[in-house]
Amino acid sequence: MSISNIASVKKIEDISKDKSSIKIIKGTVISIILSLILLTIYAALLSYTSISESTIVPVIITITGISILIGSSISSMHIKKQGMLNGALVGLVYMLTIYILSSIFLSSFEININSIIMISVGIVTGMIGGVIGVNMK
Repeated sequence: MSISNIASVKKIEDISKDKSSIKIIKGTVISIILSLILLTIYAALLSYTSISESTIVPVIITITGISILIGSSISSMHIKKQGMLNGALVGLVYMLTIYILSSIFLSSFEININSIIMISVGIVTGMIGGVIGVNMK
């Protein structure tokens, strides 16, 4: 292989990494938008029905997991490789975004056991969604 061929291959790899990063960000944005929609629906149900407030934490964890699962599936479906890694990245970026925004806007923000569960759910469901997305046609 000549030096020019190696340089061309390197440029193609760099472009591919940039496109993967953009698709991971798009998957994260899809997850956040889906979460906002589902959480708004849940908030309305909570306000106008007799649903107990004790359901808040499990429902939020479930909505987060479903949103990340869908976002990472869509992201990995377009990347078409390394689904587990790309899905985990969608989950991690989602969780980092949520926790950064929470720490900025909420003075009582703290990391507790529910936070650790949410981060774990985010990464694991992202990985599962990534595997599903890579294997979709």
